[in-house]
Amino acid sequence: MKKAKLLRNYFSKGEMLLWGGSVALIIIFFILFDRKEYLTLTASLIGATSLIFNAKGNPAGQLLMVIFSVLYGIISYSFSYYGEMITYVGMTGPMALLALVSWLKNPYNGNRAEVRVNRISKGEWLLSFILAVGVTAVFYFILKYFNTQCLVLSTLSVTTSFIAVYLTFRRSPYFAIAYAANDAVLIVLWIIASLSDTSYISVTVCFVAFLANDIYGFLSWRKMQKRQNTCKG
Repeated sequence: MKKAKLLRNYFSKGEMLLWGGSVALIIIFFILFDRKEYLTLTASLIGATSLIFNAKGNPAGQLLMVIFSVLYGIISYSFSYYGEMITYVGMTGPMALLALVSWLKNPYNGNRAEVRVNRISKGEWLLSFILAVGVTAVFYFILKYFNTQCLVLSTLSVTTSFIAVYLTFRRSPYFAIAYAANDAVLIVLWIIASLSDTSYISVTVCFVAFLANDIYGFLSWRKMQKRQNTCKG
């Protein structure tokens, strides 16, 4: 009871509404279009929960993202979306683990439940762009070799995922924007998959919920950054 009360006090009413709405949407569409793939349901609920913690700058969100990455990799493999599988298991998951360490090492004013927001220089932005181009080129040929479905979209997903995980590791508010871009790509990918198997509609809806959460996450981090800078000043 005490932990539940603490969580209610920790999250605002708007955040609880966003999380509750996301969970409800995911469960409703699972019941309507799936009812069998409980791994998909589990991954979606874990993912939605990780995002609301990420929006608060809480390292717990990164721990949940590691778990989500493994489960999502398995789901992607089932539809031969090898790009998604390789990206999340081989890149997003490990980078989320590194981000977890980074967030724990950089608490704001000693508060382990809130990471210190970082500002990235123009030089580092350029570096991240160069790295993203390199990673994209390498993954394009890897995905092509494995005859990945929707090659161009899958490659674009790798690009947006890499930028997102890099910015997450570097504690930049813009990681949420990169994840939102990735969500948009994934929505299209899973709509295509849903045309062959309606059970994947629940995965599509999962990323629609993720998109809303990532947009909120960016707004939340901008407020958090402003507050931290004001207190610092």
